[in-house]
Order: sequence, then C-alpha cells, then structure tokens
Amino acid sequence: MTRVALLGTGTMGAGMARTIAGAGHELRVWNRSRERAESLADVATVADDPAEAVLGADVVVTMLWDADSVESVLREAAPGLADGTLWLQTSTVGVDGARRLAALAREHGLVFVDAPVLGTKQPAATGALVVLAAGPEHARAVADTVFDAIGNRTIWVGEEPGQASALKLVVNSWLVVVTEGVAEALTAARALGLDPRLFLEAVKGGGLDAPYVGVKGGAMLEEAFDPTFTVAGAVKDAGLALDAVAAMGLEPNDLALVAAAREHLDRAVAEGHGDLDIAATYLSHRAP
Repeated sequence: MTRVALLGTGTMGAGMARTIAGAGHELRVWNRSRERAESLADVATVADDPAEAVLGADVVVTMLWDADSVESVLREAAPGLADGTLWLQTSTVGVDGARRLAALAREHGLVFVDAPVLGTKQPAATGALVVLAAGPEHARAVADTVFDAIGNRTIWVGEEPGQASALKLVVNSWLVVVTEGVAEALTAARALGLDPRLFLEAVKGGGLDAPYVGVKGGAMLEEAFDPTFTVAGAVKDAGLALDAVAAMGLEPNDLALVAAAREHLDRAVAEGHGDLDIAATYLSHRAP
C-alpha cells in the first residue's frame, strides 16, 4: 500500500482522490478551501495544511490551477517532505512551468514526474483519465501504481520535465480550435436562417464528425454550461501553448488558429463567462 498525499481537491482533484483511495492507497488530502476537502473525509484523512498532508507520504500529487499556485503550495508543504519523495505533478502548468517546478523538486530532494492529465470531471471521478508522463525510469513503477488508479492509459513521453506538458498543450490547442470551430459553424447556420442542429446532423457519423463535436455542440444549443473545463482554463492553456511555441522560434502565424481562438475566449471571459464550461464561448459567437 502506497501512502499518497493529494494537494488540491477541486473539480479534478476530488475525483482523483476517490479513485486513488479506491485502489487501496492510504490517502491524505488538503485543499485551500477546507470544505472541499471535507467531502472526501469518508475515503481520506483531511489535513489542516500542506505540510501535514505530505508528512510520511511516499507520493505527493498536485492538482492545482497553475505553476505559481503549485509552487506556493509545495513551498508550504516543504517542512513535511522527506528526501526522495516522489512528486507527481498533474496540473497543467506549461513547459516553462514544468521545468521551474522540476527545479523546485531538486531544491527539496524530490523525484519529479511531469504528469498532466487529459480528461474532465467525469473521467477523473471514474479513473478514466489519460496520463501524459515524463520522468526518470526508476520512478515509473511506483508512479504507475497511482496513474493506474486515476487513468485508463498512461503515455510515457520521455524523461525530461516539460515533455509531457508540451504534449498536453498540443492536445489542448486542438481542443480550443475544435470548440471554436463548432461555435462558429452553429453561428453561421443561425445567421443563414438554418436550424443550427442541422450542422450536427449533417456531420454526425461521417468523416467530419468526432465525439467532442456532438458533445460540445449539443451543450451550446442546450445552453448546458456546467463546467467540466472552463473558459478561463482554456484561455490559460491556450496562452501557455502560444508562449511555449514562441519560445521555440515559431511565428504567431504558425499557430494562427490557436491565437484567434484565444482572442475569442478572452472575449467570452470579458463578457462574464469565464467560470462556465468552454462551450459557453458560443454565447459570444451567437448570431441574433
């Protein structure tokens, strides 16, 4: 049995906590808003602070908003950390963020695995995430005992911090472009006097279809915006992707679709939709 500390029990972390505990691991959890962690008291010990949460842990898992919040919490946890503890960093922090956190891990004698996940609230709750991982070969056996609990697949990308985060940004770049494309198609249909549902019907089951098209298109038309991945989160991740490729020398036009998607998502945030699901970008597209 592995002793696991999970820091961050929000939309994703709460589901991950239950699957980790369900796999038989001894679990301790912490969240900045304690009441969110208290909902897990039936499967985990709720700690008062990060240092208490990680005390005696074999593995520390972080699922927080961004690199700054992860760094802040890890520094709070530092008094309870033991040399050689395995740190599985599952938050989406970008390439530079992953490298910065890897340096923080070295500072505290931790073994670092860059491990962002693909999936939203429901896959997190059912252990069906896809884990993208990069870390040292010797850490994989123990890491996989946790990854197998939270996900149905683990893709080991390499050993260098930032490699897994880079792949996560590539996937999320595709996600924002597809979502914006669906919103624009529905908007064009409405503007042309068509029932926008006809677009979804026309592509359904064919080469132009994808499960995500139907899910997000349906959510847009039903105005079902309970968040699984928020507009604000999409803005953050699109920005991380653009920053990462710019650092590698790509010109803005090389990711013009991602840049345009981010501009529209920024507008959705400005209109007050940031805490809604990414499908709510349609509210800023919608034709009269």
